[in-house]
Amino acid sequence: MKLLKPFIFVLACTSASAFYPSIVNAETLAITNATIYTATDQGVLTNATVIIENGKIIAVNADNADNADTVIDAKGQILTPGLIGSMNKLGLVEVGAVSRTRDGGDEKADITFDASIGFNPRSTLIPYARKGGITSNVVVPSGGKSIFKGKTFAVDLTGRFESITASNNAIFVDLGAKSKGSRAYDMQQLINKLEDAQKKLDKAKKKLAKEKKAKKDGKKSDKKEDKEPEDLKRDELIINAILAGTQPLVVYSDRATDILALIKLKKRFGINIIIREAADAVLVMNQLVQADIPVLIKAMRNLPGSFDSLHTSLNSAAILTAAGVKVGLLSTDAHNLYQLRFDAGNAVANGLSKEQALASVTANIADMFGLNSGAIAVGKNADLVLWSADPFELSSRVVKMWIGGDEFTTQSRHDALRKRYTTNSDMPRAYTK
Repeated sequence: MKLLKPFIFVLACTSASAFYPSIVNAETLAITNATIYTATDQGVLTNATVIIENGKIIAVNADNADNADTVIDAKGQILTPGLIGSMNKLGLVEVGAVSRTRDGGDEKADITFDASIGFNPRSTLIPYARKGGITSNVVVPSGGKSIFKGKTFAVDLTGRFESITASNNAIFVDLGAKSKGSRAYDMQQLINKLEDAQKKLDKAKKKLAKEKKAKKDGKKSDKKEDKEPEDLKRDELIINAILAGTQPLVVYSDRATDILALIKLKKRFGINIIIREAADAVLVMNQLVQADIPVLIKAMRNLPGSFDSLHTSLNSAAILTAAGVKVGLLSTDAHNLYQLRFDAGNAVANGLSKEQALASVTANIADMFGLNSGAIAVGKNADLVLWSADPFELSSRVVKMWIGGDEFTTQSRHDALRKRYTTNSDMPRAYTK
């Protein structure tokens, strides 16, 4: 506790509000003379222009930039969509070692757990993440004892109190190897849950068809149960949404046999599945392509961490992408989310093209979670980053950043502390001998 108090004191003394200044964009903004990595079929555009209005992209490579209220000359620098983080607890944790700052899970949490209620948009980790060109993020709860860990949600990194953009965009399930118990039991739990819900839906459909036929024949039912629909519980509504394909199921799974079991589940129930981690995915990549199941993997995962992950390697992203699997690169560490671009750079060093790597941290993530971002195209949110050079190089930096068309700073608590401790002032120096 003696070591913790000075840290918390410094954290408290450094006002979080200092790191969230934004410049509200003019009515129309044009970014000209940019090298645009669109993350779309348009590919890379040189000496191109993007026009923004009311937080949306209204034109790409247009000729009417002179009519814009504000014009920014990119001078040939690289413009990309804002990067999208995923599968971390940004805004749900401040200091990992301090339990009172962790809101991502609870022992009693289940499929209905909505951690977005505890999201803190003023977390000091958010401006630090912006340093890496991250403009939005998909947050995942850690849940509790149940295999159903709760609902993921999407946020922008504006730091505004209204920064949650989707509070319920997927359900997270944890399967695979267990320290106690059996993976078979957990998989059976998932199957049973889907089977029971499907039977209820089928029964309801038959009942509805019977009522329609009776109405058509001019008959009326005197049964009370036929007139009053059964109220559904919250978990039943969620499972029904999964079965309808409107609620994606993000499943943590590594071993090839587990992945194959999930492929069978998709074929049987027609559900929308995203596989997280997927260490052995290279063994069943053709089946993943046929089933149209995307994966979220770690670019830097190399050596096996268990008997479930014997086939993971630094070139997994390239191998899967070449096979036709949609790949997203995740970053589970909320404290180092800014390193996502370096992870993507390592994926380039191991076989991905730069455009594929960019898509893996932008467009592919947006597609998986239904976000209106991740690409530079008309109608998309104006989440953009202008880079000093190649965004995947260590020496590059963010020159300018726009989230929803508004410009945001990359200054963080770390910058303020560095300035405080390296600048002569009347204030006492902390942590000096």
